[in-house]
Amino acid sequence: MKAHLGEFGIWICLLFSSAAMVLLIIEQVRRTRSRSVARLLDGRWLIPLAAVGAALAVVAMQWALITHDFTIAYVAANNASVTPLIYSITGMWSALAGSILLWGTILMVLILTVIWRYRRDRDDAVVGWASAILLGIAVFFFALMAGPANPFTATQGAIPSQGAGPNALLQNNPLVAIHPPLLYLGMVGFSVPFAFAIAMLITGRVDERWYVETRRWALLSWTSLSVGIVLGAWWSYQVLGWGGFWGWDPVENAALMPWLLATAYVHSIVVEERRGLLRVWNLSLAIAIFATTVLGTFFTRSGVVQSVHAFSSSTVGPVLLAFFAFIVLGSLGLIAWRADALRSQVGLDAAFSREGAFVLNNMLLVAFCLVVLAGTVFPLLYEAIKGGVVTVGPPYFNSIGAPIGIALLVLMAIAPLLSWRVAAGSVVIRRLEIPAWIATMLTVVLVAFGVRGIMPLCAYFLGTLAASTAVRSLVLECIARRRRGETGLRSFLGRSGGGMIVHLGVVIVAIGLVTSTSYLARSELVLSRGETVVFQGHSLKYLGMSTTTSSYKTTTSVDLLIDGGGIFKPGVSEFSGRNADPVGTPAIDSSWKGDLYLTFDAVGAHGGSSGASVANNLKPGSVAIGVIVEPLLPWLWIGGLVIGIGGLLALMPTKRGRRRMEPGESALTRQEVSI
Repeated sequence: MKAHLGEFGIWICLLFSSAAMVLLIIEQVRRTRSRSVARLLDGRWLIPLAAVGAALAVVAMQWALITHDFTIAYVAANNASVTPLIYSITGMWSALAGSILLWGTILMVLILTVIWRYRRDRDDAVVGWASAILLGIAVFFFALMAGPANPFTATQGAIPSQGAGPNALLQNNPLVAIHPPLLYLGMVGFSVPFAFAIAMLITGRVDERWYVETRRWALLSWTSLSVGIVLGAWWSYQVLGWGGFWGWDPVENAALMPWLLATAYVHSIVVEERRGLLRVWNLSLAIAIFATTVLGTFFTRSGVVQSVHAFSSSTVGPVLLAFFAFIVLGSLGLIAWRADALRSQVGLDAAFSREGAFVLNNMLLVAFCLVVLAGTVFPLLYEAIKGGVVTVGPPYFNSIGAPIGIALLVLMAIAPLLSWRVAAGSVVIRRLEIPAWIATMLTVVLVAFGVRGIMPLCAYFLGTLAASTAVRSLVLECIARRRRGETGLRSFLGRSGGGMIVHLGVVIVAIGLVTSTSYLARSELVLSRGETVVFQGHSLKYLGMSTTTSSYKTTTSVDLLIDGGGIFKPGVSEFSGRNADPVGTPAIDSSWKGDLYLTFDAVGAHGGSSGASVANNLKPGSVAIGVIVEPLLPWLWIGGLVIGIGGLLALMPTKRGRRRMEPGESALTRQEVSI
C-alpha cells in the first residue's frame, strides 16, 4: 500500500507538472487577450495538485521508513527494525532515490512559493516563462523518480526481517537531520534565479526589475547553502574521527562551486542594480550557479567519484550529465541570441571604486571556482582517457586557495570604504586609519605574546582590518537609520546591515580556520590504566574502559579524565545490520580557546575490547589514544552561525525598500533603493 501510494504521488506530480508546464508555455507563446482563453491556458491552478502528489510521495516514504516496511527495496537497504526514529526519518535522504525525492519536494515547495509571491504578476511574461522553466526542472527530477531512480521499487526475493540499516556514518550524529536539508534547500533554491534569467533572455526584457528580484532568492539560497556547508564540515569533524573538517573531497567541492559563484552573484547584482553594469555577467552567473548544482548532483549520484558523501553507482549519471549539457548549451544559445539587448549603455568609470572592487571580487571567486572544478574533474578525465588513477589532493587546492583568501580579505577590508563611480584615495585613507591602527596594534600584541608565522599573522591583521571596517559601516548605517526613526532590530535589517554581519561571520570563520590549521598539534599517546600523560598543556588520565549497549549499537569506550575535570569517552561503535565494521566515535573537549580531540585508536592484545582494533605492539591493558589540539576551532561553527544570522537580516526589507516596482520599471529609476 505504501509503495503504491508513493508511486501514485510521483506520477500525480509528474503528470500535473507536465500539464502545467505545457499550458504555461502555450499561454506565453499565444499571449491571447481573451480572458476566458487565458484562464483556460493558465496552468498555475495545476501546481498545487502537483505539490499534493509530491507530498503524498514523501508521506509514503516516511511512513514506510518509520514502520520499517522492508517490502520496499529502498527501506530494506537503508533502514533496520532497530533503527532509532530520528535516523529512520533521515533515511529518506541517506541514499540516491530518497535524496532525489527530497530534491524534487523542495523544488515543488519553491515553485508554490514563487507562484504565490508573484500572484499579482501572473500576466507578466517573465513570471510565466520562469514558472514554466521551474516546472520543467521538476518534470525532469520526477521523471527520474518514475524511472531509474524510483524510491518505491519492491524488494526482490525474500523480504528481510531486520533490514540492512543505514550507513553507520549516517546514524552516528543528529546533524544528519539538519545538514542535508539545508544543503538541498540552498542547491535547489538557485533554480529560481536561473529560471528568471532564462525567462528574461526568452522575452528579451533583460533591463527590467526582475534581476533585482532574483537577488533576494539567490541570497536566501546562499545563506542556506552557507550554513549547510558549515554544518557539513562540523558533521565531518564530529563523525569521521580524523580531526579535520574539510578534505577537498569531490562531493564537498560539488557544494563549494555553486557557493563561490553565488557569493560572486550576490555582490555583482548590486552593481547592476546601482549602476546598470555587468548585465551579461550576472545572467551568466545565475545560469552557471544552477549548472554547477546539476553537475554536483551528477558527482554525488553517478558513482563516478569515491567519497564518504557520495551515493552508490547508478544509471542516472548519464541522464544528469545530458541535463547539464542541455542547460549549458541552451543557455549559451539564448545569450548569443540576445547579445544586442544585453549590451550595457554605461561603463565602469574607474577601477578604484566600489563597483571596481566588486568586479575584482567576482574575478577572484570565479577563478577559484574554476580551480576547484579543474581539480575535481581532472582525475575523472585522466581515468577516462588514460585508464589510470591520479589524485588531486589538498596541496593543490590549498596552494591556490590561500592567496585568493588573503586577497578576498583585503577586498573585504577596503570595499566598504570605497565610493561608487570614483573613490578619492585621500578619503579612503582617512576612513582606513582607525581600522588600520586597530589591526596593527592587535598584530603587535600577538607577536609580543609569541605568535609566529607569516600566513597566520597576515590573516589576523587583514581579518581585524576587515572586521573593523565592517563594524564601522554597521555603526554608520545604524546611526543613519535611527535618524530616520528605525530603532531596535530594524536598524540592522536590509542588505547593508545584514551584509556587514555576514562579513563579520566570514572573518570569524577565517580566523578560526587559519589558527586551527596553523597551530594544530597531533600525537598518539599510549597509556596504561591509571597513568597520566601531559600533552600541549592538557593532562589525560586513563581510568579504564566501558561498554554501552543500545538496541542498534554497541560502543566500547576509553574513560579519560581530562585536566582533572570532566571524563571523556572516545570509543568505537558497532551497529546492527549490514554495518558490522566498527566506526570510531571521537570525544571532543571544546571551549572558546579551542578543541582537544580524542580518538580510541588501539588496545593491547588482552585488553578485552571487541570493538577496537588490536595493536600487537601494545602491552596488555594499555590503549593508544589519538590526541589533536586545535586552537580556536569552535569559532568556525560560531562564524557559520553569524553568517546565517547576517544572511537572514539581509533578506528582511527596510522601510526604503518596501515599495513594489511596477512591471517594466528599471531599478535604476528607483531612487529609494537601499545602497
